[in-house]
Amino acid sequence: MNNRNPILWFFVACFIGSIFVLGWLLFPFLSILVLGAVISGISYPIYSAIRKVPRVSPSFAAFVTCALIFVILFVPTVFFVGSLAQQALGLYQMARDAVFSEQINALLRDTRFLDRANDILANFNYSLSGDEIKNAVTEIVKFVGLFLYEQARAIASNTLAFVVNFFLMILVIFFLLIDGERLVSYIVDLSPLPTDQEQKLIGRFKQMAGAILIVNGFSGFIQGGLGGLAFWIFGFNSAFLWGVIMGLLAFIPIIGIGVVFVPTAIYLFFKGRIAAGIFFVIFYLIVAGGTEYVFKPKMVGQQVNIHPLLIFFAIIGGLKLFGILGIIYGPLVVTTFLTLADIYRTNYQRFVESGGR
Repeated sequence: MNNRNPILWFFVACFIGSIFVLGWLLFPFLSILVLGAVISGISYPIYSAIRKVPRVSPSFAAFVTCALIFVILFVPTVFFVGSLAQQALGLYQMARDAVFSEQINALLRDTRFLDRANDILANFNYSLSGDEIKNAVTEIVKFVGLFLYEQARAIASNTLAFVVNFFLMILVIFFLLIDGERLVSYIVDLSPLPTDQEQKLIGRFKQMAGAILIVNGFSGFIQGGLGGLAFWIFGFNSAFLWGVIMGLLAFIPIIGIGVVFVPTAIYLFFKGRIAAGIFFVIFYLIVAGGTEYVFKPKMVGQQVNIHPLLIFFAIIGGLKLFGILGIIYGPLVVTTFLTLADIYRTNYQRFVESGGR
């Protein structure tokens, strides 16, 4: 037995080394593989429904499913990027214009906002100047416009890379639809965890992926679309851009589209457009409240039972570490930890506390 130990350790070292090399080899395609796996899991019911049609082969069913994904994702993205770049650039240029600064000064002067704010701040021995507010608002608007423009321009300027990566993702989805179950079974067989714990981990991954992309995506589409429509009806510039911003903010619990709607309502009140301000407040409460507290719980139920505050920090941290894909990566990392913690609490905590006895 002792003679076999060096051989065993040598094999383990080689196996772990090969895993690291494989990870290093596939790391440039991490986003493609993760998105492909998530989307293939979500679209698998469509693939299964097509497979039930007589004389339909797995390859043809996967091809039809991938074609639907292409139409749903790729075509709107091309339009989305072009419109976003145009309106984001317009927002940035507007913030640089002297007319915009004068509009802020006029708003502060007409509404006496500065006087009222300083009356309150006087209790804390602090005061604001019109230039400070004007510069802060200008910088924020310039930052938002320039950031979104650069993101859209980066995609547009790397059109070839975007197209290649998208079709690589479609290729991953195609083969995962056909061979995904065998791949999962192979990975499960390699894992030393009991089968029920592995299935629990995989199931939570699927639930969270569905909640992120389907439920949150649909919720973001509703809130962003209706929010952009409200901005367009009330004559705000760059309504499409603000709709996109609200659609992304809808992924973040607690704050959501309130980051845009609340300041807009306050702005309308100070401008004397009381009816419009009241409409925006009611509209925000109905749209955000309806989706967050009625639509999402019914769609997700208690399957993904994670506190909103934890999801909030997971998404913010994910965005900071991974960029826009952090919206997906952050919650998945939290889901992995919480599932493993639950498995530990259920199966291994007593063993550890008893000292391995």
